[in-house]
Amino acid sequence: MKAVTYYKYGTPEVLGIEDVQTPTPGDKDVLVKIHATVVTATDAIFRAGDLFFSRMFTGPIKPKAKTLGGEFAGEIVAVGKDVTRFSVGDRVFGDTGPALGAHAEYVCVGEDGALAVMPTGVDYAEAVAVLDGVLTALPFLRDNARLQEGQEILINGAAGSVGAAAVQLAKHFGARVTGVCSTAKLELVKALGADEVIDYTKEDFTRPGRTYDVVFDAAGKSSFSRSKRVLKSGGVYLSTAPSPGILLQSFWTRRFGDKRAVIAFTGLRPTTDKAMDLRFLTQLTEAGQMKPAIDGRYPLTEAAEAHRRVDSGRKQGSVLITMDHNAN
Repeated sequence: MKAVTYYKYGTPEVLGIEDVQTPTPGDKDVLVKIHATVVTATDAIFRAGDLFFSRMFTGPIKPKAKTLGGEFAGEIVAVGKDVTRFSVGDRVFGDTGPALGAHAEYVCVGEDGALAVMPTGVDYAEAVAVLDGVLTALPFLRDNARLQEGQEILINGAAGSVGAAAVQLAKHFGARVTGVCSTAKLELVKALGADEVIDYTKEDFTRPGRTYDVVFDAAGKSSFSRSKRVLKSGGVYLSTAPSPGILLQSFWTRRFGDKRAVIAFTGLRPTTDKAMDLRFLTQLTEAGQMKPAIDGRYPLTEAAEAHRRVDSGRKQGSVLITMDHNAN
């Protein structure tokens, strides 16, 4: 099979396309022929290797996993002898977790992993796009913020993958949503369901004025020290960007003060929890409450271009890699 590989950290130019061995499923595994996958901001960070925290997972000197990619949608083409939950021909979507490897034509996943049957009424690209960001946004909003009906939430980076998912999930939970993004992305964030939008090129959302129960920094571009000015008493600041500062603030504010800072490593959650979230996402999607936002689609051979698009910071929604299995 063909896969996107890299052997050193750097710019998108470090990515190449190689013929590698197609994985063989173990007794409790399924083999998925991938039709669509996503290049996330995390993939770009792992590829670049610029952040100390990222190299804790990917390798201190060079990448341990040669193929990036977590989220995927595809068709099961083989199952291990002890698999009972899935069958050949099932259309599924899921996440490989820390193992990565989804930027390839095939991937093996445990049947007890983060895997579920795709929502009906969407194609492979739409399925993986609607999944993109949810496994991060959902535990932040539901489990850490405990977002409730009638609360007010501000989402910084509302047009990114995690932000777009957060806008739609927050509306499902009954919150009033303010989305923060650039001028070019205002219409997308409105279309996702935001009640109000703020153009960060024209207005600083951390200026005192309106206050919120939750500030979710999905872009990792703000800080608790700035954002707490617009938090209500008892409010929560959520950040997806790990740093020594947010780790210390998360520990400190849990014990002192009336406003909390929270960082969560959602990618390290048990796969059983992720699988439950995938089934929940399927229900929302089939009910029309979650819709895909697709920025662009790139063939596997143009994976480097997909990474450049993510690096640009201009994407609106998900950047996809789609497979043409008939080309082989």
